[in-house]
Amino acid sequence: MLHPQAKALLDLIEQRGVPPTHTLSVEDARRFYLERRFFTQPDPAEVGEVRELQAEGPNGPIPLRMYFPLKSGQRPLPVLVYFHGGGWVIGDRDTHDSLCRHLANASRCAVVSVDYRLGPEHRFPAAVDDSIAATYWVRRQAQALGIDAARLAVGGDSAGGNLAAVVAIAARDAGDLPIAFQLLIYPATDMRRTAPSHTTNGQGYLLTRDTINYFHDHYIDDAAHDLDWRASPLLHPDLGRLPPALVLTAGYDPLRDEGLMYSQRLSGAGSRATHICFERQIHGFITMGRVIDEANAAVELCASQLALHLNPDQG
Repeated sequence: MLHPQAKALLDLIEQRGVPPTHTLSVEDARRFYLERRFFTQPDPAEVGEVRELQAEGPNGPIPLRMYFPLKSGQRPLPVLVYFHGGGWVIGDRDTHDSLCRHLANASRCAVVSVDYRLGPEHRFPAAVDDSIAATYWVRRQAQALGIDAARLAVGGDSAGGNLAAVVAIAARDAGDLPIAFQLLIYPATDMRRTAPSHTTNGQGYLLTRDTINYFHDHYIDDAAHDLDWRASPLLHPDLGRLPPALVLTAGYDPLRDEGLMYSQRLSGAGSRATHICFERQIHGFITMGRVIDEANAAVELCASQLALHLNPDQG
């Protein structure tokens, strides 16, 4: 059964006539996503330090925002390279600022939030290329940034979870970018969009099939790309020898089943994967801690897993 707080939020959205994302222009969708964070997200927590940075990217500089936790102790710190959600079309460092701050403080790890290029201005694989380049840059700059390159994780939510999974595979295949952990929050893993939950949860739970198709079509401009593992990591033939993963899903999310399937594929290939489903929740809930209590529990869970894998002496 849907959590009462999630249901109350959905009812309020309907009562206020908030337009579905797929009915909006890209510009309006981005603005709405940015503005509505003040209603659902917790206040941004104070952190030890915030730095605005730029990584060298394949198509110019990639904006980054780096967070150091309060009471971080001795440096170098472990680091999470974080890719925001938003369907590869909307979202940025600001939409996920509160989440990154809370992850940094609760895990006692540095967090680097990546503003990768978005569609439709920059189609697949631009976001992938930027995400990989940013992760390499963070590792190369580890000493200057005060972080430990040997304790580097990747993570993200939704589209960002997709990008984190792809970066982990690319890093394994390249052999020159060790990654210690992957945090995959309701990740998109299969661009074919055929898992049963796309039908059972396709309407009525904030993220709809229509909106998923809207995001897909603004990101992917060739149906053949759906079969490319850089778009659909579930389709990579070898998911072995990958970093330990936490795969978090939501019970009323169209992406629920492909997240579960990805965790099963990881485990079946011998990679360490923990899958946890918040059965009563909707897609996107982890940033909604102002109105959904389980969001805060989910953030603490993610942070505890980061600490366990990256900061074991303090976790």
